[in-house]
Amino acid sequence: MAVSSGEGKSAGQHDPVRQSARERAGEQGLLFDERPTALPDDVGYRGPTACAAAGITYRQLDYWARTELVLPTIRPAQGSGSQRLYSFRDILVLKVVKRLLDTGVSLQQIRTAVRHLRDRGVNDLAQITLMSDGVSVYECTSADEVIDLLQGGQGVFGIALGRVWREVEGSLAELPGERAEAACDAEGDHPSDELARRRKARKTG
Repeated sequence: MAVSSGEGKSAGQHDPVRQSARERAGEQGLLFDERPTALPDDVGYRGPTACAAAGITYRQLDYWARTELVLPTIRPAQGSGSQRLYSFRDILVLKVVKRLLDTGVSLQQIRTAVRHLRDRGVNDLAQITLMSDGVSVYECTSADEVIDLLQGGQGVFGIALGRVWREVEGSLAELPGERAEAACDAEGDHPSDELARRRKARKTG
């Protein structure tokens, strides 16, 4: 999955094909290297909010959680009435998965990409561009790597995670989030939990 930058890049700096690839990368925003502001890592977002920010359906969210493609890291579902809480990073990955699926990448390749991204620090994610030829997914961490793939015909499309980061950040600014600790305290007041307590009281009474 990782792409090596190789040697001899400077020699081909003025190659017309390479220059064309550089222009294509710039037009597509694949060389985005600004470091976005990270959100607090103790803020979680419920399923509907995660869906809205990632542009997916709740059915997709639920299926990806059940198949462990993308799990909520702030708080997983724990029985009836509990609410999953997704972190900013989780939602970023959800949005990337959606884009890869939309472009025809296989679920197997996406799982490999997601496993790789899990090993990355949050700040590192903003500096990665994922490239794909529709079959394999390649990780690029420099402009040269992006340009090499475009020049070689391997990079049919790309996803600059820094740009996706900014999109998710913008979406979440308009959507409700909650502190993980506060959410845990409020969980006991969920209507489903109250109903469960009443049923248990009737059985034991």
